[in-house]
Amino acid sequence: QVQLVESGGGLVQAGGSLRLSCAASGLAFDIYAMGWFRQAPGKEREFVAAINWSGVSTRYADSVKGRFTISRDNARNTVYLQMNTLKPEDTAVYYCAARRPDLRTRAEEYDYWGQGTQVTVSS
Repeated sequence: QVQLVESGGGLVQAGGSLRLSCAASGLAFDIYAMGWFRQAPGKEREFVAAINWSGVSTRYADSVKGRFTISRDNARNTVYLQMNTLKPEDTAVYYCAARRPDLRTRAEEYDYWGQGTQVTVSS
């Protein structure tokens, strides 16, 4: 049974930082591409960042480029999202997702999803 468990969300002031983690189990983590998506109230789920199985290739939404960094530790079956210079518009539930073999930016192309972690950025 595949499980993706996000952690690290919380309340932070604008300009602050948070580091999200997503621990995976029940799958061969090191052959899966991983993605982070977010969904704000009343909005559709949107792509944030993705990383390929080896960590060599990454992709970011324009809205987070230069502020967020995705990384992974295949020995720990964990993917991370370092979020710096947070803005109120970054407030959302953040989800991690897994697919193989290559990274994609569309949510419907991902096979497995976590339950999400809330990130709230106050102004």
